[in-house]
Amino acid sequence: MERPLPSGTVTFLFTDVEGSTKLLHELGDDVYAQALADHRLILRAAFSAHGGVEVDTQGDAFFVAFPTAPGALRAAADSMEGLASGPICVRVGIHTGTPLLTDEGYVGVDVHRAARIAASGHGGQVLVSSSAAPLIGTGELRDLGEHRLKDLSAPERIYQLGGKDFLPLKSLYRTNLPIPATPFLGRENELAEVLRLLEDARLLTLTGPGGTGKTRLGLQAAAEAAEHYPDGIFWVPLAPLRDPELVLATAGQALGAEDGLAAHLADKSLLLLFDNFEHVVEAATGLSELLASCPNLHLLVTSRELLRVPGEQVYPVSPLEPKDGTELFLARARAVLPSFVASDAVAELCTRLENLPLALELAAARARVLSPEQLLERLSQRLDLLKAGRGVDPRQQTLRATIEWSHELLDADEQQLFARLAVFVGGCTLKTAEAVCDADLDILESLVDKSLVRVREGNRFWMLETIREYAVERLEDSGEAPDLGRRHAEHFLALGEEAEPYTHRVDATWLDRLDREADNLRAALDWFEAFEETQLVLRLAGALMDYWGAKGYLAEGHRRLEDALAADDSPTAARAKALNAAADMQIGQGDAARARLRAEQGLALHRQLGNTWGVAASLFLLGSCEADDQEFERARQLWEESAHLFHQAGDSFQTLLATRMLAWAYDELGESDRARGLIEDVLEQARATGDKHLQVHALESLAHTAAPEGRLEEAAALLREAYELNRDLGDRFRQAILVCRFARVLAFAGRAGTAAKVLASGETLHEEMGASPMGWLRRGNDQALTLIHAGLDEAAFAEAWEQGRKLTADEAVALALDSLD
Repeated sequence: MERPLPSGTVTFLFTDVEGSTKLLHELGDDVYAQALADHRLILRAAFSAHGGVEVDTQGDAFFVAFPTAPGALRAAADSMEGLASGPICVRVGIHTGTPLLTDEGYVGVDVHRAARIAASGHGGQVLVSSSAAPLIGTGELRDLGEHRLKDLSAPERIYQLGGKDFLPLKSLYRTNLPIPATPFLGRENELAEVLRLLEDARLLTLTGPGGTGKTRLGLQAAAEAAEHYPDGIFWVPLAPLRDPELVLATAGQALGAEDGLAAHLADKSLLLLFDNFEHVVEAATGLSELLASCPNLHLLVTSRELLRVPGEQVYPVSPLEPKDGTELFLARARAVLPSFVASDAVAELCTRLENLPLALELAAARARVLSPEQLLERLSQRLDLLKAGRGVDPRQQTLRATIEWSHELLDADEQQLFARLAVFVGGCTLKTAEAVCDADLDILESLVDKSLVRVREGNRFWMLETIREYAVERLEDSGEAPDLGRRHAEHFLALGEEAEPYTHRVDATWLDRLDREADNLRAALDWFEAFEETQLVLRLAGALMDYWGAKGYLAEGHRRLEDALAADDSPTAARAKALNAAADMQIGQGDAARARLRAEQGLALHRQLGNTWGVAASLFLLGSCEADDQEFERARQLWEESAHLFHQAGDSFQTLLATRMLAWAYDELGESDRARGLIEDVLEQARATGDKHLQVHALESLAHTAAPEGRLEEAAALLREAYELNRDLGDRFRQAILVCRFARVLAFAGRAGTAAKVLASGETLHEEMGASPMGWLRRGNDQALTLIHAGLDEAAFAEAWEQGRKLTADEAVALALDSLD
């Protein structure tokens, strides 16, 4: 039986193969693989014989827990003896502590400490921490003296098993690096990248807004790189300085230079870490001169602002990855409340805090009195809610203090643009910033350089929400908020109306452009609502109908439109368009009765206003409502009139869409040849003009009739083409419909299990959009379900359905096509 992990006082043992890459090249793949396997057998036998429990194995390294320190030492000794005659040589570290044992394994600094002790040794060497040594007895141990390990913890006495001589431990020396209050967590990839850049760049600047963890990453990188700088690594803290002239003098004091810094450094191989350079950035030219005078000097700088000097290599420090952010929060929360238990709210809290290390640290400090759920409820006051305890740099006492530090370093023009940019939600393009905020490119670039604004792919400027919250306060204080809010709202109203003709035809480029501005469009609607600009709300909501439908925001679109219609019943063109838009949203949500009411209201108002195109659109929607109730003769009449009016209005696209619907009515009324002829004509015209959306509709219709007639290969090929075309368009609503259509073909083909999975995926996709399959699609799905239930018992169906709910659309379609091949 597998032993349980020991708890309470536990001794950890870490092993690692020295020179594994070199050994692999020397021995060759096959011989090395066998040697590695033999090494694992020897170590596992030794661990097991002395009560060890294997916690983790990664590559050629072991992590083992022992209930006693003597057992760990005996296992290490047996391991060394067993490996003595082979080519593989391992280093071993042993450390005793009282880690927290959770369902996920061990948590706490003791794990990291044991790993660091092992990493500081050499092949064939067994190192023992000062906490484990007294439990073993020092008779077999050699005292190696005090060492600072690369986790930057306080110096600790390290012992070695046996009296053999080895090279000096790989620990820190000739350094003044501070001892952090907490261990370094996460950021493995970032740390590796910084170390790689340090190998080539003599001046590396870690930049980013306050609270992203630049200092902590810089300190850890400096510690890890210590072996490359035999003359030492030195930390120069600049936060207390105000005079740039004192920067180099402060560095000289840190190194004990008596005859000037450059003369002291000369040709020494040394790394200097300048921390918090942003407020003395005028001293940057002095760094260039220092590098020119000292050929073996390397500089690592942390700064919220770029130095902008020759040779500078910049590394932007981003917030943590979600996994690392959660790990940091949990570690810090358990430091203040050992009994802290993670809940589902932790991940959401970390996301809302943007995985910003300082914010996570400050939030975790509240874990004694506030649960993650309670913290979430209070995040609207995050700038002041999250506070540090005593003994913390005043700049990082609160999120507000951290951001104010950066804000105070801005000049008046920069402060003004910083505040104005807060009007955007989710960022903006340069063109939009210029149009709404009168942004100057040089000033905007300066805000980017100072880490208050960021640039993401596509040249989109944005702020971390924590920083934007502070900027919103500055905008309110400036008195410009009302004017900026109106300019912002009117700009995005113009964008929505400019996009409307394109989104109506499901133009992927315009749909994606609006999707990037989704938060700004919402903010514009909110502004118009707040200032009771009800006609402008109706205009923008009506213009966004096709965007909401294609991107699957049906629930949001329905709510916005109904609220807008309730707020203003003036008989205007904006209301008429919004009535049709509301009907369209309700058809997508499966509410034909409500859709009919809105379409009838839209029809009456469009006729009153003399809008031929609007009348045609209302008739089109009413035809869909009749078809939903299987009143296909009435639907035929409505679609016939709609197609005629669209043609009269000169809209060939909408004429073809209405013709496609007319073909469906003819098919349901028994005129299948006439229906097929119409659909084939629509497809031909759509292909001639390259209209992918019309092609998708026509291909769907042909597949719908092919499946019940037994032409299953043809139906599958038609749906495959439709799905691939729709993928280019990015129409989520049509995507869900196509997945359901594939399920129907599978059901007719007798693939009951696969059909159940694919249909479950299609239904789930509808649910995620706040949609419900329309009447005709519901009847098709029910038809598929009848065939599926005929081939599966309830247990098999339930299992297949649950599996299908987890499939993406692409996975469901790939499964369908594999089954139908």
